[in-house]
Amino acid sequence: MLAPETEQGLTPRQRQVLDQLEDLVTEDGLAALTMGQIAAHMGCSLRTLYGISPSKEELVLAAVDRKLRRIGRKAIESLDPNMPPLEMLRAYLRAANVAVEPARVVFARELASLPGAKRLLDAHEDYVVAVVKSLLDRAVASGGIRAVDTGALAHVLGGVGREFGRVEVRGIVADSPRETADAIVEIVIRGLG
Repeated sequence: MLAPETEQGLTPRQRQVLDQLEDLVTEDGLAALTMGQIAAHMGCSLRTLYGISPSKEELVLAAVDRKLRRIGRKAIESLDPNMPPLEMLRAYLRAANVAVEPARVVFARELASLPGAKRLLDAHEDYVVAVVKSLLDRAVASGGIRAVDTGALAHVLGGVGREFGRVEVRGIVADSPRETADAIVEIVIRGLG
């Protein structure tokens, strides 16, 4: 996880490599590769990689963090202030659930073994829960839904994607984690309206 000032201090080549790593981290996985193998795959030097991050684990987490932040920004950008709060909630969660598409779920198994991964994923989920709670609070305040425990409901809705992305759950759901999460969100939102 790179602090904004650290990322700004990277060279253009290091930022380019980090951008490429975002795609590699969820499509091909990096957890099993050495730094040398990653450098060869990226067509860069080990020095370039170590200039981004001091270890493979931190490099992988930085790439995952950037990817999740991009998904989060797109989810926020999907919000139109003129939409009713429940429509905003639906749009936000559909955009956020991109994080549990099948390719990302495969990588989640590898990611789970890295120190700091749980903390990173928890932090991103906490952010989703906070946005969902805010949207639910707006829906209650506007009279769009009856009064509910918005904190509890936000916790459920904000974690539904991650829950269906778990390896242990994959065998019991018919659709992809994203499709399943979107369907459950839709059922809950319809029940609120």
